[in-house]
This record gives sequence, C-alpha cells and structure tokens, in this order.
Amino acid sequence: MTVIRDSSNIAVADGTATVKGWVQDIRNLGGISFLTLRDRFGTIQVTMPKKKIDPELFENITKLSRESVISVTGEVKESKQTALGLELIPTAFELYSEAAVPLPMGVIDKVNVEMDTRLNHRFMDLRKPEIKAIFELRSLAVALVNETMQELGFTCVSTPKIVASGAEGGATLFHVDYFGKLAYLAQSPQLYKQILMSTGLDKIYEIGPAFRAEHSNTNRHVTEFTSFDGEMCWIDKEEDVMEMIGKIVDNVLRGLKERGKKQLEILGKDIKVPALPYPVLTYSECLKMVQDAGLKLKEGDDLGTEGEKIVGDIMEEKGFDLYFIAEYPEEAKPFYIMEKDGTPYSFSFDLDYKGQEISSGGQREHRYNELVARMEKKGLNPEDFEFYLDAFKYGMPPHGGWGIGLDRFIVKMLDLPNVREAILFPRDMSRLSP
Repeated sequence: MTVIRDSSNIAVADGTATVKGWVQDIRNLGGISFLTLRDRFGTIQVTMPKKKIDPELFENITKLSRESVISVTGEVKESKQTALGLELIPTAFELYSEAAVPLPMGVIDKVNVEMDTRLNHRFMDLRKPEIKAIFELRSLAVALVNETMQELGFTCVSTPKIVASGAEGGATLFHVDYFGKLAYLAQSPQLYKQILMSTGLDKIYEIGPAFRAEHSNTNRHVTEFTSFDGEMCWIDKEEDVMEMIGKIVDNVLRGLKERGKKQLEILGKDIKVPALPYPVLTYSECLKMVQDAGLKLKEGDDLGTEGEKIVGDIMEEKGFDLYFIAEYPEEAKPFYIMEKDGTPYSFSFDLDYKGQEISSGGQREHRYNELVARMEKKGLNPEDFEFYLDAFKYGMPPHGGWGIGLDRFIVKMLDLPNVREAILFPRDMSRLSP
C-alpha cells in the first residue's frame, strides 16, 4: 500500500493508497458523490459511485460533517476531471475526529469573515491555503535569514526577555513582578547586543520576541512582535551597517521569490527584488517632501505614519520600494545612537519599505564618557544601567547595528492589509487570547 504524504505529488497513477486529512466538502448527486479531502499539501477528490462501492461505506462517508478528520483507503485512478489528474475510489475509511456543526467559520466559503472572528478561531483560519501560505513564507524567510547570517559570519545569540532596564525608555515598558522586584519585558535586545560587542563576538544576530506597551490600535501596531536584530564591530560609518542590511534583505527577497513560488502562486503575489544599493534620503530631505505635500511638520518632528506614506508614494513614483532615511535629529533617537558632531543630527537611519518603516539602526556611541553624557542628556540615570556601561569601560570597538520588524517585513513584502495577518496569535491592546 502506498501512503500518500504529498497529495500534490502522487507517485503512482494506478494502485492502492491511503490519504489522511480534513473533509473539505461533500457533493452528493444521488448516484454519485464526491468528497474533497485536504491536507497541508493540497486536496484530492474521493469519487464514490453509489452502485460500485459498499452501500454502508457510501452512507457513512456521505454523512460526514465538513472539517471532520478521516483517512480513506482506495484505488487511485487517473481522472481528467480533477485538478490533480487523479481521484480515489474508496474501499475503506476511518473517522478520527468528527467536526461539530455548525463551524465557527468557513474554510472554503466565499464569505467575508471579520478579523476578530478569524483571530478568535485561528486554528480554523489557518486551514485556508492562502492563510497557511503566509506562514510558510514567513518560516522560509526566517530560514533564509539564518542561512544568510551564517554565510556572512554572524553568530546567532539569545538575550534575556525579562530585564532590569529598558533600552528605549520607560513609557512603553511592560512591568513584571520578578519575585518581588520590579522588572520589565524587553523592548529590544539592544543593550545586550552592545555588551556582546566587547567580547570578541564581533558580528551577532538574534531573532526573537520584543514587547512594547504602546497604546496604539492600528493595523501596523501590536504589543508583542518578532524582531530580527544584528550588531557588528569595526565599522567606520553608519553606511557600513546600511550596506550589510541591503545584502541581507536582498538575499532574503531573492530566496523567497525562488523557493516560495508555490505559496506566492496561492496568494496571487509576486516579490519585486529592488536593485542594490538602496537609495539613501536624509531626514531633512524627507521633511521637505512632506511639508511640500501639505503636512505641517517642523524640524525635529517624527515623520509619522502619514509622512512615511507621502515619502513612500514619491519614492514609488521613482521606482523605489526600499530606501533608507538617514541623519535623524539626535533628540529623536535613543541615548546609544552616536551624535553627528557639531550638528543637531545623528548617525542613525530607518529602512522603509513601500512607505512604512521596517527597520531602525545606526552607529552606536562606543566611547564611555560620551555615552554617559548622552544618557544624562536624555534624563536617564547612568547608575540604572551599570551592567551595560561596565562593558564600555574596558575596551569597546566602534560598532553599529539594526532591528528589523519581521512581521512588518512580511506584511509589506506581500502587501497584506494588517500586521496581524503575519502573526499567528497576535497580541494588542484588546487581545490576550487565544
């Protein structure tokens, strides 16, 4: 007996096989019935001529509820009427789990389902091939990041997610009772990445969760997200970091376009791979763009969602999906970013993708005295960061790095309408379950 594990690639044209999966649909036409069985690889048609199969078998199969889990054993026949070119004539079946009726939402029904309903029943939502394809591409993206980083000589690390101090400040920190002590969920691995730059591990990266207690209820914000962070020593300028990000993103996009063809076809999507190097705009140039478009922003203001979109539309007209925005005002950036001497700007950048920021990075302040001064300028107490500052007292190389929001990257790449589409079980202000 042949057990079909990939129903989109059956090795035999005639013979006996067993298929296992979910009952997607049953059509009973009286003298003949058809059952569509689905697994992770696709669907196969089970054809049941009433006069040619056991009557009890016919009755038991045709009364199954949709989404029940079964196995069917039978003869595999060629068929020009099915998309797969094959059909199964059953001789036996086994019911593993009968699905309750009615379903909380349909899998193949052409009915719009609200986002909340989908997320409340994510297990059912993921049975849809187009939803599953998103997460298969996301998995492939992570694999490609790991492959690329290893090829570029980076070491994969894991840093704490329960921390004593926040990297970005206290306003967006989740508080944790840590055995009677105040602790926080990590906003990013920033401080630990920089500590590691003093160890000789001169190129490191991490893919892991990060947490922001932001009171934002938008299609681009969540409170728990996946961050792809990197840090590298011996840089001369922030452009060295930007060049590295370009190599990584380019390799991931090319790999997804080539190795994710099946999933992209299911989604009806194509991946555009922009040419390297990505254009670099300055904050001041972008500020003028949005001001000319009628947005009332002044020097030092955050470009914001609307400003980013204006810049994105202008860059799209010029044929650029990916571009850097550099030299942000130092006041707008965290203490660990290096100031651009004699100016109000900093050696920092964002990477924007189709009008939305997906990454922030820059050159770090590696000089101990200047770093302490930056902290004090930001109203922070250096004593609260002693564990971090110690690494800068005993020899810290010049370094820089980045953080890329993996969820946003997937969303922009696939032109999805909401960041929650790229997260299995999203967390936001109103969602703590499932």
